[in-house]
Amino acid sequence: MTGSASAAGVWPRPPELPAPVFSDQRWLEAVFLHWRIPEAEAAAFMPEGIRPDVFDGSSWVGLIGFRMEQAGLGRGPGVPYLGSFNEVNVRLYSREPDGTRGVVFLSLDANRLPVVLATRAAGIPYVWSRIRQRPPFPDARSRTQHPGGDAAGSTDEFPVGYTVRRFGSTGARSDFVVVPKLREPASDSLSVFLTARFGMHGRFLGRTAYVPNTHQAWPLFHAEVRQLTDGLIGAAGITVDGPPDSVLYSPGVRTRFGRPRMIGGPG
Repeated sequence: MTGSASAAGVWPRPPELPAPVFSDQRWLEAVFLHWRIPEAEAAAFMPEGIRPDVFDGSSWVGLIGFRMEQAGLGRGPGVPYLGSFNEVNVRLYSREPDGTRGVVFLSLDANRLPVVLATRAAGIPYVWSRIRQRPPFPDARSRTQHPGGDAAGSTDEFPVGYTVRRFGSTGARSDFVVVPKLREPASDSLSVFLTARFGMHGRFLGRTAYVPNTHQAWPLFHAEVRQLTDGLIGAAGITVDGPPDSVLYSPGVRTRFGRPRMIGGPG
């Protein structure tokens, strides 16, 4: 879909973040690749009490790469070195009985071992990998800080992508590169459905939990795939065929995470 409106015009209002703020961070140079999958396939990965979220009769699996920057504890400054790294995740889309939407992560690859160890101890499926970011657009960070800038008016084409190599001779790999179409803001319903997510569902200490976050609307643009060879989705237990059904790019947003909420009793 080509249009002049940005996603912000149709973006749902983010829910109020419950105090205290546990983390403040920035997600930059984000690439979103999505495929349709059967709802029953996604249902097998949902935590207890959570069902797949569906759009246009399908569930969706995403391969998302971005640059984490200045992640810190609470409202404090970013943690040096450990607070900035590349991440690539595989995720599904979830919904509670009351309508609360979220994501379910099947894997999250990162290139900071202490981060991986700490998050795995909390039940989040991080994987230590080598991740290389393709050269970012020179003005990407300034556009992220000023989303109302002239990104949509630029005619420059620039590749954005990530290369993942999990450690071990049989470790899964992924290589994907897109070229954003900066004259084509993505404001269609599917693009908003896939990116307007304000929390994650997972299992912690035998119970289903929801970890909320909040952020402004992603400045979103359609993009085209220039390179794609992926083994992460298959390694997570999901089968996809052919090119992605949705390809998006964003220079990024700032986000904050709040207090987790437990759902249901012990499993």
